[in-house]
Amino acid sequence: MTEKDKHSREREPARCMVVHPTLKRGGADDARDPQARLDEAKGLALAIDLAIVHGEVVPINKPKPSTYLGEGQVERLAQIVEDNGVEVAVMDCAVTPVQQRNLERAWKCKVIDRTGLILEIFGERARTREGMLQVELAHLSYQRSRLVRSWTHLERQRGGFGFLGGPGETQIEIDRRLIGERIAKLKKELEEVKRTRHLHREARRRVPYPIIALVGYTNAGKSTLFNRLTRAEVYAQDQLFATLDPTMRGLVLPSGTKAILSDTVGFVSDLPHELVAAFHATLEEVLEADVIVHVRDAASPDTEAQKADVETVLRVELDLGDEVDEGLLEAMNKIDLLPDEERVELVSQARRSEHMVALSAVTGEGTDALLRRIDELLQRNRVTVELDVPLTDGGLIAWLYRKGDVVSRSDGEEMAHMIVRLDPADAERLRNGKPVRD
Repeated sequence: MTEKDKHSREREPARCMVVHPTLKRGGADDARDPQARLDEAKGLALAIDLAIVHGEVVPINKPKPSTYLGEGQVERLAQIVEDNGVEVAVMDCAVTPVQQRNLERAWKCKVIDRTGLILEIFGERARTREGMLQVELAHLSYQRSRLVRSWTHLERQRGGFGFLGGPGETQIEIDRRLIGERIAKLKKELEEVKRTRHLHREARRRVPYPIIALVGYTNAGKSTLFNRLTRAEVYAQDQLFATLDPTMRGLVLPSGTKAILSDTVGFVSDLPHELVAAFHATLEEVLEADVIVHVRDAASPDTEAQKADVETVLRVELDLGDEVDEGLLEAMNKIDLLPDEERVELVSQARRSEHMVALSAVTGEGTDALLRRIDELLQRNRVTVELDVPLTDGGLIAWLYRKGDVVSRSDGEEMAHMIVRLDPADAERLRNGKPVRD
């Protein structure tokens, strides 16, 4: 066997079983279709190149402390694991370290829960130093209670801070004290990142362009829409968490107003607390936004439940309850995938609403309407300023025309009396006598 063949064989994806437990009498996920939840879990597994050989929804009366699933279900699934050569079993729920260990013993394969799977995806997708720091912090916070050696047949899959491939020999042997020290160091480094971000925001305020943030459930099409609006080339694929690190690009609105468009990390149901905490510095970009665009997958059967998940993160983690209550601008994406009748109905509904636009980021339909709606919202937020400007101060007059909407102007012998509508940040600069002559 050649070295190339060996490498190819080593890179073969691990065979995976996905199990989504659901309460027979309903529970917190009652609003969601169990099959859709299973499909989402499969999508998460596919996002890190696992080969799914079996997946099923398993109804339970209540979680069993030792194995989460009932004894009979564990035995039945053990046979499926053996028959299909399963190497990784994904439990689409949160399992305790004891439940994880007992299932691994019963099934004789590696078992990871939903949190572990999402952390694995984030570990693969992080590209910037900030992203890598955030992922490592989330991993270590999660691992602190789960110092379990990874299975050796998966060790060769990939390196780094992972669960499928093992986090490396040093990480396997590390104890909780060392993990605690590393966590403290990472938090310190992320504080420095947070400070740097704050400096970047201050710099943007000095050249104040309004910020539009795209938020939404993962795979709703944020990155595709971002590329369509900015003609950028951000990685976009039909998979969960296709992009992780936030991206910002310039955008010119129909009125000629220059803005900054920010593409943030996607949300998902049951987003691990470790991740939300670690990525708080990244999510804070949303706090600076003048307009928040909630990109939704209009073709998903769980679109309403996904909306609730996103709004929960915005309310609870980012304390944006007022903005959510007032109504985010909803971009109902993927209308090209809807049946004709549903598509016509949604487009008609969007035309009647101030907070909704129906569009397709792939075909471009409705994107012009989205830009116009963003423009209108920014104009609505402007404040009216009345002032007298010396006619000799051509720089200030030019700045007012460039940055604002001049409602009226009457020139005297020495002064120009002007009424101008400005963005709040620009109005504040004017009041402080510090307009930017750019």
